[in-house]
Amino acid sequence: MEALEADLCIVGGGPAGMVAGLLFARAGVRTIVLEKHGDFLRDFRGDTVHPSTLRLFHEMGLLEKLLRRPHDKVHGLGGFIGDRYLKIADFSGFNPRWNFIAMMPQWDFLDFVADEARLYPNFRLIMHAEATGLIAEGGRVTGVRYEESGAEREIRARLVIAADGRRSVLREEAGFKIRSMGAPMDVFWFRLPKARTPDNRSTGVFVAGRIMALIDRGDYWQCAYVFGKGQEAAVKASGLDAFRADVARAAPMVADAVGAIQSWGDVKLLSVALDRLETWHKPGLLVIGDAAHAMSPIGGVGINVAVQDAVAAANILAGPMARGEDVDPLLGRVEKRRRLQVRTIQAFQDAAQKRIIQPLLADRGGAFEPPRVLRWLDRWPLLRRIPAAFLGFGIRPEHVRSPS
Repeated sequence: MEALEADLCIVGGGPAGMVAGLLFARAGVRTIVLEKHGDFLRDFRGDTVHPSTLRLFHEMGLLEKLLRRPHDKVHGLGGFIGDRYLKIADFSGFNPRWNFIAMMPQWDFLDFVADEARLYPNFRLIMHAEATGLIAEGGRVTGVRYEESGAEREIRARLVIAADGRRSVLREEAGFKIRSMGAPMDVFWFRLPKARTPDNRSTGVFVAGRIMALIDRGDYWQCAYVFGKGQEAAVKASGLDAFRADVARAAPMVADAVGAIQSWGDVKLLSVALDRLETWHKPGLLVIGDAAHAMSPIGGVGINVAVQDAVAAANILAGPMARGEDVDPLLGRVEKRRRLQVRTIQAFQDAAQKRIIQPLLADRGGAFEPPRVLRWLDRWPLLRRIPAAFLGFGIRPEHVRSPS
């Protein structure tokens, strides 16, 4: 079998993999990205491009082009908590270039990154290419086995980056240990039609016994219906009519549209996980994005944390790789750079799951009183900049420093 050769093989064409591919190719590294699907057009994926990511694209000189893709601007976050609407985060105090969350379908974001990466002759994206295993020689990873159009193929590379998501085949084969913090919830995703409005009306609903997120996609809502971990069968056993009625009770603003849920085939399950690898690397192999640390949907930060992983990897590795240097001794620096950011965000999500979400889902009766801190945020606008900074940038945001 004749193998392809590259300096870098990235497995996974999600946000982490595609941004890494762009940055390494931009630095002059021969880069191949493998994506198992034929396109990026899959619904019910994260659509929130946070200020940190917008700033990174500005640093690459690509923000204006990115924002030509379909998107809405959300300058603040809030939700219906109990019987009142509370404002929680305000991004408007940031630089006007990135003082908002861009609500952009993930397929548009990934198509854009792929188009920019293809401008470099040393970049190649192979679709319909599903990684099946690692190639190892002399105690280090030297490539990837993959299947394309039913045929087994190989890529030999100086470095493999596994960005193939929370069900990563490569991290499992490599034998990395996973630390799980657990999650008290799972999510049903579905669409409901809506009329277009001048502003984006994405919001959340937190009432006793039920949590929902409503993402405004122009002419439809992308809805997330949160329920207790492992309760999928019980929810479905109650019947579709009961499910539609519960959605309408929880979120009256969509009550007139619940008839669009015509079968359980219209409802997709997201099994929520919160975990991370104890180490992200071994000789010849680096793991980033969801494959290294599965994030909870809380705060919608998953895409942006994954993108910052890619930036950190390129900052540390792309220049040395372009010069032909051995980067194995540098792989631990990527994990060390990202460790504080990832662990802090996961600690916040874990606390929110245990102190807010789990008790709220368990309480099927009575009124839900918003936590005091949320009432403070609603009352004093300046305080809203604190959660905006944490969600928008985290505590150790990256900047693009890889060569161009």
